[in-house]
Amino acid sequence: MKTIKIKNEKDIIQKEDTVLVLGYFDGLHKGHQTLFKQAQRIAAEQGLKIAVLTFPESPKLAFVRYQPELMLHLNHPEERAAHLENLGVDYLYLIDFTSHFSKNTAQEFFDKYVSALKAKAVVAGFDYHFGSDKRKADELADYFDGQVFIISSVNQENEKISSTRIRQAVQSGDVSKAHQLLGYPLSTRGIVVHGNARGRTIGYPTANLAPLDRVILPADGVYIVEVEHNGKLYRGMASVGKNVTFEGDELRFEVNIFGFSEEIYGDTIRIIWLDKIREMVKFDSIETLVAQLQSDEQVAKSWTAYRNS
Repeated sequence: MKTIKIKNEKDIIQKEDTVLVLGYFDGLHKGHQTLFKQAQRIAAEQGLKIAVLTFPESPKLAFVRYQPELMLHLNHPEERAAHLENLGVDYLYLIDFTSHFSKNTAQEFFDKYVSALKAKAVVAGFDYHFGSDKRKADELADYFDGQVFIISSVNQENEKISSTRIRQAVQSGDVSKAHQLLGYPLSTRGIVVHGNARGRTIGYPTANLAPLDRVILPADGVYIVEVEHNGKLYRGMASVGKNVTFEGDELRFEVNIFGFSEEIYGDTIRIIWLDKIREMVKFDSIETLVAQLQSDEQVAKSWTAYRNS
């Protein structure tokens, strides 16, 4: 897959005809995947390349009062690109959603961008909107002479799968639900940094992590995870939140990696979120905390649903 960052339509040099998939794609969830499966069928039948025109950041930043959450993603940029490549995308065009870009009418968007991308077919979700005149997906054919494919809602438990729904699941700590909606487990990259080293003194050494990317962290709690380090996977348990037992007041993100004893300060590791064990709790004694950690460890080691999902 070729990734091209553009400022406007003049930067587009597309030599091959394409099927163009339209959308923002924050987290390539099962609904998004259906769009790309359709694009793959069209590309195979008509000898086209698959192209995507999308944005590095949320278009909402150009329209609503700033909130820090708007800068957080479900996938970091490299992960999103990898998912898109796995979904068959040949050309990924990235453009900043600025005030200037937002002023393009639906007709201007097609005349400038869709034309330059040599689209012979377009694929979009049923809830796609485009242009400063806020046209809807079922109006795409009014602006495009080629084939238009509008994908219906993909539902789970009688509710539309959406990035918003997945974000809500993550923010509530339901990483298992997020996995079901995404079709793959959520993950977070972090750099291993020095902490207070209390875990070593009670037999549960942890790697303290500084999140590397602007991605959403699960709600405070203790989680079953897999840890990727140097291409190898290890089972472990991670905690997010303040260490209330030791009167901590800073947000901590740390992981105990089972069967692992290397010093890896400065290394980047990936945490793959499998399921939540429990909430963060303040314990009355170190002995009670250790007993709970032993129980957590058994839960984490015996958990197998991820393998079969």
